[in-house]
Amino acid sequence: MGTDLQRIDVLAPGQNLNAYIQAVNGFAVLSAEEEQKLAEDLYYREDLDAARRMVMAHLRFVVHIAKSYAGYGLSQGDLIQEGNVGLMKAVKRFNPEKGVRLVSFAVHWIKAEIHEFILRNWRIVKVATTKAQRKLFFNLRGQKKRLAWLTNDEAAAVAEDLNVDVKNVREMEGRLSAYDSAFDAGADDDDESAWQAPSNYLEDSRYDPSTMLENADWAETNANSLEAAIEQLDDRSRDILEQRWLDDENKSTLHDLAAKYGVSAERIRQLEKNAMKKVRTYMEA
Repeated sequence: MGTDLQRIDVLAPGQNLNAYIQAVNGFAVLSAEEEQKLAEDLYYREDLDAARRMVMAHLRFVVHIAKSYAGYGLSQGDLIQEGNVGLMKAVKRFNPEKGVRLVSFAVHWIKAEIHEFILRNWRIVKVATTKAQRKLFFNLRGQKKRLAWLTNDEAAAVAEDLNVDVKNVREMEGRLSAYDSAFDAGADDDDESAWQAPSNYLEDSRYDPSTMLENADWAETNANSLEAAIEQLDDRSRDILEQRWLDDENKSTLHDLAAKYGVSAERIRQLEKNAMKKVRTYMEA
């Protein structure tokens, strides 16, 4: 049934959005009795014609909700289309036994689809991924229609209303005020502006030959210095460090070494500490 319901031929906003809005406003609004009858036909008898009529009658409601999300730089037609998807999902799940009107039930599904669309397309870089961030995004976006940068009192009020930290409010405000930037310079950029492209200063130097050679030389020098420093220790101290830190397969515990040398574990710890201090001093010299 789910697949069939998704194939219902619902009007989709085309290039002429005004014509679409005029068309959906022409569909008759269902009375409570008519809606109940259609909902029962769909719920109990899987009547797809009933589903189509319920969807058609509520397309104007989707348009009304979509208009409230103007200002994100996204096509009104696309917002309506996503809302229509949410409406069809709501019709599919609507239970006539719950005693509520479809419009009250569908508002959640319509807004959820529009929210997902906005978060996917408003920015290349995701501004909100968790449920709490999404709630903050849409609430703060509404505030930003009326305000410039939030004052401390305004940020504190938003944080209290949404039950989040002021730090989270400030972070989301910064994301809202940021903008996307192309990684590479545009084809039409001149020499004066092309250098500002991130590709010119965000370099991955991990595989640069000179950097790799420098890192390898640094690692070899440190290894040689460590080996020479350990050779300066007495046999017992050298053995303790090797058993505790340099044996990759079977490191010894303090108690293992205490039993080996017939002293307390605390004494082994002291010897280990002194040996490491001597090694560090030698390597820094």
